[in-house]
Amino acid sequence: MPDSLETESRKLLGRLREAMAADNEGQARLDSVVNLIADSMLTEVCSIYLFRDDETLELCATRGLQTEAVHQTRMRLGEGLVGRTAKERKVINAADAPAAKGFRYMPETGEERYSSFCGIPIQRLGEVLGVLVVQSKSAREFTPDEIYALEIVAMVIAEMTELGTFVGEGAALSARHQQPVMVRGSVAQEGVSEGQVFLHEPRVVVTNPISDDPAKEHERLNVAIEELRKAVDNMLIGARSVDADQIQVLEAYRMFANSDGWLRRMKADVENGLSAEAAVEKEQSHARARLSGSTDPYMRERLHDLDDLSNRLLRILTGQGADAKAEMPDNPILIARNIGPGELLDYGKKLKGIVLEEGSVGSHATIVARAWAIPLVINAKGIVGEALNGDTILVDGEQGIAHLRPDDSVHSAFRDKIAMQTRAQERYASIRDLPAETKCGSVISLQMNAGLMADLPSLDGSGAEGVGLFRTELQFLIRNQMPRRGELSALYSRVIKAAHGKRIAFRTLDIGSDKVLPYMKRNDEPNPAMGWRAIRVGLDKPGVLRMQLQALLRAADGGPLAVMFPFITQLDEFRSAKAEMDKALERETKLGHKLPEKLEVGAMLETPSLAFAPDAFFEEVDFISIGGNDLKQFFFAADRENERVRKRYDTLDVSFLSLLEQIVQRCGAHDTPVSFCGEDAGRPVEALCFAALGLRTLSMRPASVGPVKHLLRRVSLDEVKEVMDESIANGDQSVRRAVADWLVYQV
Repeated sequence: MPDSLETESRKLLGRLREAMAADNEGQARLDSVVNLIADSMLTEVCSIYLFRDDETLELCATRGLQTEAVHQTRMRLGEGLVGRTAKERKVINAADAPAAKGFRYMPETGEERYSSFCGIPIQRLGEVLGVLVVQSKSAREFTPDEIYALEIVAMVIAEMTELGTFVGEGAALSARHQQPVMVRGSVAQEGVSEGQVFLHEPRVVVTNPISDDPAKEHERLNVAIEELRKAVDNMLIGARSVDADQIQVLEAYRMFANSDGWLRRMKADVENGLSAEAAVEKEQSHARARLSGSTDPYMRERLHDLDDLSNRLLRILTGQGADAKAEMPDNPILIARNIGPGELLDYGKKLKGIVLEEGSVGSHATIVARAWAIPLVINAKGIVGEALNGDTILVDGEQGIAHLRPDDSVHSAFRDKIAMQTRAQERYASIRDLPAETKCGSVISLQMNAGLMADLPSLDGSGAEGVGLFRTELQFLIRNQMPRRGELSALYSRVIKAAHGKRIAFRTLDIGSDKVLPYMKRNDEPNPAMGWRAIRVGLDKPGVLRMQLQALLRAADGGPLAVMFPFITQLDEFRSAKAEMDKALERETKLGHKLPEKLEVGAMLETPSLAFAPDAFFEEVDFISIGGNDLKQFFFAADRENERVRKRYDTLDVSFLSLLEQIVQRCGAHDTPVSFCGEDAGRPVEALCFAALGLRTLSMRPASVGPVKHLLRRVSLDEVKEVMDESIANGDQSVRRAVADWLVYQV
C-alpha cells in the first residue's frame, strides 16, 4: 500500500479514536463514525448495519441515505447485498449494485442514486456483528487498498462494539454481556444446576485497538512473536520421547508460528494504525472466516492450530495469561468451546455444571460428566462469546438449555425445579439399601458404570450392587504416553479393593471412533464408528491387549475377575480375543503369579450381527453385556453423534424391543448371564420395559440407580409386559405412550 494511503489510514483511525472517546451517547458516536469514514474515503454514502438478533440486520447509522430510514430499515440475514455480506462473511464489491446477485431495493433509504457498493463484514473472532457499507454515485469498483483500509476500520468498529462504545440512550445496540440470554443446545448429561460462569479459556479483551506509534507496536509484536516461537520450540523438545505422529503435529504447529505471511499481514495492520493485539485479532478473525466453513478435516484442524497460536500470542501481548485467570467461584459452571478428559479431570468434582459450544454425546468429556453426575449441555452455540466470568447461569440438562444472566421469573421457576429434584433424591436415599424387587417378586440387579477411581465412592452411596462396566480406556486417554503394565496393575488393584468385594466387569481398551489416544495416530476414516476401533485395534495390536490383560490378572491377586471384550461382531473375534487371554494366563502361570480363583470372560453385544451368532458363541461366552448405545445406532443406522438423526428413533420402538427380546431368549436357552448397559438403562421407563422383556441386570450411571429402583419397586412386570404386548398387537410403532399412560394410574 502506498505511503500516502498508509498515512491516511492512520489519520482516519486517530479521528475515530477521538470520536469514540468523546462524551457522547452511543448513537452520536456511530453518527460521527460514518461521517469520518465517508469523508476519508471520498464517498457519498457510509452506513453501518448491526444485528438486532441472530437473523436481523438494522440500519443503525448513515451518511448519505435518508436519515428517516435509520432504525427503520431492516433485513434478514442473506437478504440484499448487505445481508449477503453478513451471511457469506466476505467483502462484496460491486460497480453496478442493482445488477449484482441478491440486490434488494430499499425505497425508504433513497439509495437508488448510488451505483457502486462495497460491503465489509464487521466481525470479531468469527462472530459477525454487522456490515460496514460505502456507496458512491459513480459506477466503480473499490480498489484493494481501499478495501484493506475499510477492513481495518471494520475491525476497530467490532472491538468498540464489544467494549460497549455504542451503548446509551437511543443507541444502536443494547449493552453486550448484560442482557438475559437463553442458549439452546443438546442434552449430554441430565440434571439441573445453578452457579457462576467459569471460563475454561478466559476471553482476551483488546482495550486499545488503535495505536499512535507503529514503531513501538512493531517492537511489541516482534518480542511477543519471539516468546511464542520459543514456547513452541520447548514444546517440541519436551515431546521428543513421544510418538512420531505427535511430533509431526507439533512441527506443523511450529510452521504456523514461524509463518512469514502471518507475521507480514499483522505488521501491515500495525503500520496502518492498529495496535499489536488488534492486528493479531484481525488476522485471527479473517482466518476463521476463510477456514471455518471448510469441510476438509485437515483445514479445520489447521484453523484450530492457528486459533490456538493467536490466543497464545494475544495473552502474551495483553498479559491476560494463565496467571490472570479469574478465581474459581463457589459454584462454578464451566464454559468452554470443547475440553479433553485430562483437562476436565483437573477441575475435579467441584464443578456444578458444564456447557460446551461443541462436544458430542459420546465424547470423553461426556463420559466423565456422566460418571460424576454433572449436568452437561453440548452444542450450545455462542455461549463462549456471550458469557463472562462470574455471570449467573442456570444449566438445565433435562432440556439442553443454559440461562445466562436470567431474569427473576426464570430464576424463581428454576429454583422450584431444583427443589423438586432435591426432594426426589431424598426419597431415593431411603430405599438405597433395599433390593429392586417388583410387586410380582422379580429382583433386578442394578449396577453402575465407572471409569475412574473417583467414581467408586458412588458404588455404596448410589445403592448399586456392583460395576457392570468399568471403562479402562479413560486411564489411557488422560495421559500423554502409553501407561506401563505396572501402573495399570496398581490402578486396577485399587479399583478392586475400593469395590469391597462387589463384582466389577472390566471392559478392555475401547478406543477408536470418537476416542483417540493423544499419542496414537488418528486414522482419517469416513465412518469411524464402524471403522478400526475397540477389539479390532486390540487384535491388530496384540501387545497392548496382552499387556492390559496381564495387568488385570495381577490386580485380581487371586480373587475373582470379570473381563469383557468390546465391539465383538462375530464368534471368531471372540475366540481370537479369548486366545489372547489364554496366552496371558499361560504367561502368568510360568512367572509364578497368582491366577484368579474365578475368571469370567465376556463380550459386549453392540452390533445386530452378534445377536444372530451361532449357538456356539452363547455357549462359549461366560456373560454378555448389551451395549445399548452402539447397538441402537447400528440397528437404526443413526449416528449417535449426529443431532439431526440420533433422536429420530425410539429405544422403545417395537422392532428394537424385538431384537432385545430375542437376545434375552437366546441367552436364556444357553444359561448365559446377560445385562443391558448404556444411557437407556438409566431411564426409568426404558429400564422398566427392559426388565419386562426378561433382562435381570441393568448397568447405568450412579445417579440413575435411585430413580430406576423407585419405579421398579412400585409395579408388576407381568402387568407391564401385558401393556407392551397389547400395544404391539394394536400396531403401535413404539410402546412408550402405552406404558407411560398406564404408569399414570399406577404410581
